[in-house]
Amino acid sequence: MKNSNFPLWITVVLIILLIWNIIGVLNFYNQVTISEQDLMNLPIEQQNFIANIPFWTIIAFGIAVVGGSLGCMALLLKKKVANIFLQLSLAGVIAQMYHNLVIAKALDIYGPGQITMPIMIISFSILLVWLSKYATKKEWIS
Repeated sequence: MKNSNFPLWITVVLIILLIWNIIGVLNFYNQVTISEQDLMNLPIEQQNFIANIPFWTIIAFGIAVVGGSLGCMALLLKKKVANIFLQLSLAGVIAQMYHNLVIAKALDIYGPGQITMPIMIISFSILLVWLSKYATKKEWIS
């Protein structure tokens, strides 16, 4: 290993993105455990959207946020397994966003102003994969 220390900026970015992914895990938990009462309090279009989410999309969401969280932790611990977790996470993000944006047309339901979140999610996932590859290239992780 050339240098076992990450530059400070990478550590800061990884901590922020770990928190981001943990929030994603909490959102995933809330989605899969939403009560009938909470669901009924949403507008009908959102109720229908949630009720019609296919199982594979739920699995993709779980893989995205759990993989992202584990990948961030592994990268902070300087473990190469971070590459696998983060690539799985990106695949989960792509699958979920494909369903939400292309198949289910979520922007028609939630409005075009909601495009910011999918752009951020995809961008952060790509950034994490890039960071893990960069850290591997620099021999910061083993």
